[in-house]
Amino acid sequence: MRDTPESPRGESSRSSVIRIQRRLHQRRIRRRRQLGNTARPAPPPRAQPAEPSGKATEIANSVFGAGSLILALMLYTGFVHSRAYYAYFHLDVFSVGFDPIEMALRSLRLATFPVLITLSLVGILPRLPGLLPSLGVPGRITGRVDRAARAVARAHLAFVAAGVLLLLAWRFGRPWSFRWAAPLLVAVGLLLGQRGSAGRSAGSTGRTWHRAVPVITASLFLMWVVALAAGELGRQDARHDAEQLVRRVSVVVLSTERLSIQGPGLKAEDLGKDRHYRYRYSGLRLLVERDRRHYLLPLNWNHDTDATYVIEDDESIRIDLYPGTQPRR
Repeated sequence: MRDTPESPRGESSRSSVIRIQRRLHQRRIRRRRQLGNTARPAPPPRAQPAEPSGKATEIANSVFGAGSLILALMLYTGFVHSRAYYAYFHLDVFSVGFDPIEMALRSLRLATFPVLITLSLVGILPRLPGLLPSLGVPGRITGRVDRAARAVARAHLAFVAAGVLLLLAWRFGRPWSFRWAAPLLVAVGLLLGQRGSAGRSAGSTGRTWHRAVPVITASLFLMWVVALAAGELGRQDARHDAEQLVRRVSVVVLSTERLSIQGPGLKAEDLGKDRHYRYRYSGLRLLVERDRRHYLLPLNWNHDTDATYVIEDDESIRIDLYPGTQPRR
């Protein structure tokens, strides 16, 4: 019996052929897609946006903070030095009228050779035990230096006690030169106490607070040291300039009216009625000039008895400046 299209067997054969064709067609489509993906170049990876680095900001903040601290210290030191210097000549530093830049520049007077050497030693000595091995120093010498540093650190209370005794002696006795040594000893003792070899356990409760209080106290004492040193240097500079007053700029004051100034070494002359500037005053030395005001001292000025004259340059006064007496070379 022949199979006809209408028979069940013919139907199954036809459906099988259709399924095979569909599978072949799907395989062709998949192969084309694979070939297309292989031939098509892959797109370049997108550049990831660079994340902003916080290192540059941190460095800038550190530099700004250190610069602000140094500038504030320079202003403070310059103010203390200027106040002590002009107080010796019976003047208030605010009445003279210095600007902040001049105050900061006057602090450079403290940058002397002994001060620079002391600051260098302060920066090197705490790191000396760790620095010696890198310099090729034998181990036995390094060990001795380290043991000596630990012994000094353990004796930090002795530094504090010595500084307090000097402060008491200064308070109830007559002040002496180098008064800054007393608070310096206290500050050094407090800072030495922060070393691990000073007997403080690493796991103590509230370690941060216990370390912050001595450091802040030591910083205040160091500020006091700077103030005492700057003030003492200002008074020394003033005494030196008063002793060498003849070397300063010589001033001649010409006035239409008689001036009530007198002092040792000052010479007053009447040049006659026919002169516009009738009165002439010589024997004066210039201390400082600010805003058309001249602060003058008589040639033989004495700190305990003589005054400092303030002459304002206006239409009735003419001020002539001459070189002072210079030492022979």
